[in-house]
Amino acid sequence: MTQSPPRGKLRLGGMALGNGLLVHGPTHWAAAVRRRDGAIGVASGRKPRVGGVITSVPGARGLVRIGEAMAVVPLVKHALPEARLPFASGRVVAAMAGVTVGAAAVRRRSSGTVAEAAVAALSLIPSLVALRGGDLAAYHGVEHKAIAAYEQDRPDAAEAAKEHDRCGSHLMAPMLASNIAGNALLRRAAENPGPLAGGAVALASLGVAVEVFAWSERHEATALARALRRPGYELQRLLGTREPTAAQLEVGRAALGEILRVEATASNAARPR
Repeated sequence: MTQSPPRGKLRLGGMALGNGLLVHGPTHWAAAVRRRDGAIGVASGRKPRVGGVITSVPGARGLVRIGEAMAVVPLVKHALPEARLPFASGRVVAAMAGVTVGAAAVRRRSSGTVAEAAVAALSLIPSLVALRGGDLAAYHGVEHKAIAAYEQDRPDAAEAAKEHDRCGSHLMAPMLASNIAGNALLRRAAENPGPLAGGAVALASLGVAVEVFAWSERHEATALARALRRPGYELQRLLGTREPTAAQLEVGRAALGEILRVEATASNAARPR
């Protein structure tokens, strides 16, 4: 398991694509995909940013940053039309529809913490369907290996671990726990809460999860932080990532090289002359 970025290293994040990798830097994004003809397509651009007081409000600030990351996705698709987005397949869309129907059925039959736990478990199904089909789990491994190799100055990303401490999988446990608790409280307060109330609970749960994630990174040496990260680490190890091929790692190197190039260019341009 890796540590926070060493001093002097960019803080990088990413998202696996069905045929490549999207990497986020401090100010830019870069993506690389394997095209049908075998060539590697590369694109990059500036990230949309939100400013103001909201970016320092606990709970809200995490939602803002996630929103910024999601806003990059259509930019990637526009620049690389051949990019296969994780949740765009028919199988995943069908799984999402099935989960919606199943969750409604569970809540009609029962209520309380057990029912909310069942609904939370159902909500994981689309992600599992996405990861078990195609190359998404392998490119998730590429994401972790490429970023870890950069942070650890490894010349070969294949030697790096396929699990990473800053993976979004670490949001799962705190998000599910806060969502279960929030929905249980909501259904005690209102007999038939509407979709807006449910959406508010989901957003609040995500905000709580991001704060837990950030706390764990700031206190990574503590036993509590290690315990909070353990479910996400096991999810990566068992389901979320797969050892990539040399060809897939090549795509990761292309994405990493591009993000380092554009961030260096932006940094040089910002220096006073």
